[in-house]
Amino acid sequence: MKVTQTGIEGLVVIEPTVFRDSRGYFFESYNKQRFEEHGLFYDWVQDNQSQSVYGVLRGLHYQLNPYSQAKLVRVIRGAVLDVAVDIRKGSPTYGKWHAEELSAENNKQLLVPRGFAHGFVVITESAEFTYKCDNLYNKESEGGIRFDDPELNIDWNFDLSKIQLSDKDIVLPAFGDSRNNFIFQP
Repeated sequence: MKVTQTGIEGLVVIEPTVFRDSRGYFFESYNKQRFEEHGLFYDWVQDNQSQSVYGVLRGLHYQLNPYSQAKLVRVIRGAVLDVAVDIRKGSPTYGKWHAEELSAENNKQLLVPRGFAHGFVVITESAEFTYKCDNLYNKESEGGIRFDDPELNIDWNFDLSKIQLSDKDIVLPAFGDSRNNFIFQP
C-alpha cells in the first residue's frame, strides 16, 4: 500500500497493492493493521455506496461536530473527480482544496478526515462510488457548500453546463455563509 500526502494535513491518497494475473486481480481495499502502520487510526462504523450517471455532482457535503465523519472513498465502477476542501478554522490550508481522479482502473482511494467538505463529479457514463465512515449519519448535522463557490474556485475539470445537481445541492450556501464548527488541531 502506498500513501501519498496531498499537501493538506490529514488528507491522503491511498493506492493499494494490486495482484494481477490471467484470472483477474485482487487487492485489500482496507487493512486495519496496514493503515495503522502509516499512522492512520480509524474505526469505520458505516459503509455507503452510490451509483450516479455522467455529470452528476454530489457535494460539497459534511456533517458538523459532534457527528462529523472521516471518509475513506473509492470508485468500484467508472470514474469520478473527487474533491475535498479543508474547512477547519485555523488550519494553514483553510479553504484549500485537493482534487483526485478516482476510478475502477486506478484503484486509488482518498482518505478525507473530519473537518473537510467533500464532493465528486462523475466523468464516465456512470460510476459506483463507495466509502467507509467513522461516524454514523445524522441528518440534523448536515452541512454543505456550493460546488461553484467563487471563493473556493474549485477546478472541477468538467463542463459545468453539463452538471446535474440534486435539489438539496442546488440551494447549498456559499463557503462564507456555511455552518461550520470545525477547529484545526495540529
